[in-house]
Amino acid sequence: MNIQLGHSKIVRRAYGIDEIALVPGGKTVDPENTDTSLLLGGKKFEIPIIASAMDGVIDVNMAVQLSKLGALGVLNLEGVQTRYEEPSTVLDQISSVGKENFVPLMQEIYSQPIKESLIKKRIKEIKDQGGIAAISGTPIAAINFKESIIEAGADIFFLQATVVSTEHVGGKDQKKLDISNLCQTLGIPVIAGNCVTYNVALKLLRAGVSGILVGIGPGAACTSRGVLGVGVPQATAVSDCSSARDDFQKESGKYIPIIADGGIITGGDICKCIACGADGVMIGSPIARAKEAPGKGFHWGMATPSPVLPRGTRIKVGSTGSLKQILRGPASLDDGTHNLLGALKTSMGTLGAQTIKEMQKVEVVIAPSLLSEGKVYQKAQQLGMGK
Repeated sequence: MNIQLGHSKIVRRAYGIDEIALVPGGKTVDPENTDTSLLLGGKKFEIPIIASAMDGVIDVNMAVQLSKLGALGVLNLEGVQTRYEEPSTVLDQISSVGKENFVPLMQEIYSQPIKESLIKKRIKEIKDQGGIAAISGTPIAAINFKESIIEAGADIFFLQATVVSTEHVGGKDQKKLDISNLCQTLGIPVIAGNCVTYNVALKLLRAGVSGILVGIGPGAACTSRGVLGVGVPQATAVSDCSSARDDFQKESGKYIPIIADGGIITGGDICKCIACGADGVMIGSPIARAKEAPGKGFHWGMATPSPVLPRGTRIKVGSTGSLKQILRGPASLDDGTHNLLGALKTSMGTLGAQTIKEMQKVEVVIAPSLLSEGKVYQKAQQLGMGK
């Protein structure tokens, strides 16, 4: 729907995940008969959930445990794990500092240089314990540490920036990353993000990426939308990028997964992202709530430590249960943040979708009152959906 914003400015209405609802069809399926698997980078995951490459979410242990539980964790190539031999002391500082001193502390901590020896060490530690070594880096990291990534034998590389594109006008003497060349020469699958539009998604697919991360600014700890004014609400962004995936499949015969990344908190959010066209989701704060998470009940964005323009903050998410409880249950909370796999399977069964592809085709309606209708007591008592 187009709206005239001003005399010569026509804009399009975009929708967020909280504004939509999923409509049951004419059949139902036993949740046990649903297939939730995600094929990404040549690897199959029973749980279509990827834990964000954030220092409060993923360390070596979390990456290993996620792999064993049927999901995937991504280690931040430019975080504390690759700057400090013993990062636990640094993480203690981050979780204990006051609000006023948080940003200066983060800028100081992340001013330490990244050590290529630690990049190799962390990848080896994950693989030695039977985990899938997925790592994330910015375009600059991809340029600077490409050989170390190859030598260490990482399994999947996530190329991440606030906004990633195939065309970049760099500064004088600035190295430019050729995404197509990276996909051809790195030797492992490259998942690229983040983007929110059909055209950029299609260009990334044609460049040879093995997956696309969709979402700019909706993350719980991200402030990019406030600082930069940039972003597209997630339901519309996922739908647009999924259309690019489908058109690329018709063009090339290749099916490349779309991953919704950001603003996804509950099982219902995951279900709605998939109904909008996603093949899986990337989540941060829900995993940061695991008792095993390195953030010790805190969560902060990847752009938070910027030395000149921090675009994130530290939020307290608490520790609500084990990683297994959060992913597979049994749930001990009533707010949709535990047993995310169970929520997805039950929703698929209720909607009559046996596979993720069928889930992508369920009816979606605009429903701005979905989360508030009839919930006056929950809201008043801070229970369930009223928390």
